[in-house]
Amino acid sequence: MKVYRSVVDFQRGNNPVATIGTFDGVHLGHASILNRLIESAKSQDGESVVISFHPHPRLVLFPEDNPMRLLHTVDEKIERMEKLGIDKFLIIPFTLEFSRLTSEDFIRDILVEAVGIKKIIVGYDHHFGRNRTGGLKELEKGSEEWGFEVEEIPAQQVNDANVSSTKIRQALLSGNISLADQFLGYPYPYSGLVVKGDSLGRKLGFPTANLNGIEAIKLIPADGVYLVGLTLPGESNYRYGLASIGHRPTVAGKKRVVEVHILDYEGDLYDKNLKIEFLAFIRNQEKFDGLEALVAQMKLDEVFARNLIPGLTHG
Repeated sequence: MKVYRSVVDFQRGNNPVATIGTFDGVHLGHASILNRLIESAKSQDGESVVISFHPHPRLVLFPEDNPMRLLHTVDEKIERMEKLGIDKFLIIPFTLEFSRLTSEDFIRDILVEAVGIKKIIVGYDHHFGRNRTGGLKELEKGSEEWGFEVEEIPAQQVNDANVSSTKIRQALLSGNISLADQFLGYPYPYSGLVVKGDSLGRKLGFPTANLNGIEAIKLIPADGVYLVGLTLPGESNYRYGLASIGHRPTVAGKKRVVEVHILDYEGDLYDKNLKIEFLAFIRNQEKFDGLEALVAQMKLDEVFARNLIPGLTHG
């Protein structure tokens, strides 16, 4: 897959079939559109093109009062698009100036002149352009003028998945990892740079990698202890670990942290990027009566996690 981070850099190919969207959390609902995009492009010996935006438009248009957290970093979104089999991924920098582009100008300048579409595929309720005034009607008008085809994914096909980014956020914020992963169609990812902590975990016999998130706007699941999967830098084998999210109440922690104890591993991961996948919820964060009680519970958590692993799949 070829990735372009500006319209100017985009290189046109043969018979482009495109779709447009923010695609935050490339979930099963999006898959109905993206799979149809790939199928249509192959049927006319063309290429599939996904047009998206960064930062998320809401974060640019409403910067002062926006609690929104994203399901995907840019790199995670690129990874999912590549796994689906998309040919080209165009990420347009979203600015206030760009937001003023009318739907007619977007069709002419982006879809026709830059991408050179032969066909556009959109969901039944898709809107674009200044104030989101563009929709199917404007695309059909543009198709008459510029000679491209328009295909609308019907409401029933999209709604059959019964998935939305909002539902996934709600599931993650309540700690319902199994439901979030079900909606996504794959384990929810989180990436961070391993930074030095207070080494308390190592002293307790459970060394942890403390993750400093790659993007502050990325949604972190609810406080608790989770079973996670990961592949370490330089390795190919899939490993498992226990991730703890929260303020570490037993030791009166002052800031919220994400720390991971990797099962059956001893090594130095400082200053390396680590990506984990949330596989299962184990328990809520709680305050214990001292470190001895905390260690006893951590041992129980590990046993519980290891018993879960044989029944899991990942990817």
